[in-house]
Amino acid sequence: MNIQRLGDLKLALGECPIWHEGRLWLLDCRQGLILALDPDSGEEVARYEAPAPLGSFAFNGDEGDCIVLSLKEEIAALNLRDGSLRSLARIDASHQHLRLNDGTALADGSFLTGTMHVFREPGEAPLGGLYRLDTGLRLHKVDEGLGIVNGPCVNPVNGRLHVADSAERVIHSYAIAADGTLVDKQLFLRTDAYDSGPDGCTFDSEGGLWTALVRTGAIARFDMQGSLTRWIDLPLAHPSALCFGGPDMADLFVTSISDSGRLHASGPLDGAVLKLTGVGFRGNPRPVCRLAL
Repeated sequence: MNIQRLGDLKLALGECPIWHEGRLWLLDCRQGLILALDPDSGEEVARYEAPAPLGSFAFNGDEGDCIVLSLKEEIAALNLRDGSLRSLARIDASHQHLRLNDGTALADGSFLTGTMHVFREPGEAPLGGLYRLDTGLRLHKVDEGLGIVNGPCVNPVNGRLHVADSAERVIHSYAIAADGTLVDKQLFLRTDAYDSGPDGCTFDSEGGLWTALVRTGAIARFDMQGSLTRWIDLPLAHPSALCFGGPDMADLFVTSISDSGRLHASGPLDGAVLKLTGVGFRGNPRPVCRLAL
């Protein structure tokens, strides 16, 4: 296995890497940047701006000219041709320490995203929750009581949605009902033993869940029973998210943090994008949203 820096980016809050049409796309959430990189050289081939803080994004439709974005407390569509931004929905809560965070497109074309509510008092329940914007642009609250939503992704083997709560250091799984509601919530994994909450997550084609252990400087793979099967130490302090990509979906790309506002690191690779080759697993392309825009 080989770990290398991809390009020379130094992101403040690198997040949400997505392999799409032969490019690695990602966010710098604090800077309000959506970037596309050449996966071999790391050269920046596209750059777009949106109001910070950003939480997550997904492509909409097959044309590749529109993305769905989680902004602070609303979901919006960004037209990549002209840079126009259209608000699609607003969540049912507002607070200075609340914002939308990670998200993903689901197989039915909807967009799932969740909130993070930080700096809460002891015993204070988190505002917000987990939200699903359906293809008709109707917003549904599908779970609540989550402190920091991260890494939503669907297991390709059993079809269950997995969602991390970084504040509680847990990952839950859900069955997705035919109408898009989430049912049969189960505890999949606790990460207390690894001194970190789980951050971004992705699945390989065998149903193994990979997560960035943001406070431990490592990524880890867990099998479908939640047992640790792979541990990779990284040459940076705060890995944030990861995805498979490359021509055979066998490369693993990892984003990282240099200054999230709560996490800080100043090493030579903090804030960099890493490319791991030879990890021995492959991933699957993410679905795209199919919102009626």
